[in-house]
Amino acid sequence: MRFVEGMLALVLILSVLGCGSVPAERAGGYQVTDAQGQVVTFEEKPVRVLNFALWLDSIVLGMLPPEHLVGIDYLADDPNSSNIVGIAETIPVKLNHPSAEQVMALRPDVIFLDAGRDAAVCDTLRDMGIKVVACKKPHSAEELHDAVRLVAAALGEEEKGAALLAAFDAERSALAERVAAIPPDARKTVLVISMSPTFGSKGGLFDHLCTMAGVTNGAAVIGLEAGQPLTKEHILAVDPDILIVPVWTAHGRYDIDKFNREYLDDPALQTVKAIREQRIVRPHEGYIYNSSQDMVFGAQDLAHLAYGDAIEQPVERHLSVAAGT
Repeated sequence: MRFVEGMLALVLILSVLGCGSVPAERAGGYQVTDAQGQVVTFEEKPVRVLNFALWLDSIVLGMLPPEHLVGIDYLADDPNSSNIVGIAETIPVKLNHPSAEQVMALRPDVIFLDAGRDAAVCDTLRDMGIKVVACKKPHSAEELHDAVRLVAAALGEEEKGAALLAAFDAERSALAERVAAIPPDARKTVLVISMSPTFGSKGGLFDHLCTMAGVTNGAAVIGLEAGQPLTKEHILAVDPDILIVPVWTAHGRYDIDKFNREYLDDPALQTVKAIREQRIVRPHEGYIYNSSQDMVFGAQDLAHLAYGDAIEQPVERHLSVAAGT
C-alpha cells in the first residue's frame, strides 16, 4: 500500500510536468511483449536494471555483470536464502518492496518484476514513464526457458540468453544421467515442510525439482494442489523416507528451530519414518526455492541428500555467462 500511494502521488506530479507513458512505437530500437501481453519499446539496450524479485536478480546476473544492477533483493546477501551472496555484497543498495521515491531515485532504465506477485504496481510504474517488463515466475525448466528468453530479449542480449540456457540444459542433462543410475528400489519419497505451507504442492517448483532429482514428492502423491497447505495429517499419510525442514531466519531475526520443533517434537508424528530414523535434512534454500537457472542446483542438492555421494553436492554454484564470471 505504501508503494502504491507513493506511486500515485508521483504520477500526479509527473502528469503536471507533462510526463506520460512511453509510446508503443518509436523509430529504431526493438520491442518485446511481456508476460502480461504489454509491448515494451527500447531505443537502446538498458544499462541500469532494477528487479523486484531475487529470482529475477539471478537471471539478470546470469547475463550481465553486477554493476548493471542499481539495487538487489534484501535477501540476496543472506546465506540461508541466497546462492549469490558474494555478488550481492558488491551491490550496496538492498531492496524490499521499494517505495516510489526509492525507485525514482535509482533511475532504472528497465524494471523486471513478477507478473503474479507485483501485478498491482505494473500500471503505476508504466504511467510514470518507466519501462516495465512483467515476467512469469518459472516453476519448471520449460517455464525457465520462457523467462530467460524474455529477459534476454528486453536486455538486448539474446545470444547471452541462449548461452545461459545451454549451460542450464547441460547441467540438467548431467544430473539426469547420474540420477538414472539410481536403482528403482533405492528411490526415496521426500516431503518438504516450509514457511510457505503450499510450497511443495503438485505442479509447483519443488515438485519439478523432485522429478529432476529422481525422488518422489510425497505431497504430489497424496494430491495436494496449488494453494493447499501441508498439514500434520498429510505428513502421517505420506510417511516419507526423508523430511525437509526450513532454515530461513530472516538474517537471524526468526527462531527457525522453534518452528521446526513444532513438527519434529510432536508426539503424534514420532511414528513417521523420516522422524523415527532421523532422516531430517536441510537443503540450501538458496537452491530449492530458486526459480532462476540455478533451480538445477536445487534438484542436485535434493538428489545428494537422498542418495549421498552418488550425486555431488552443489557448493557456491551460480550459472552465468556474464563477462568476468
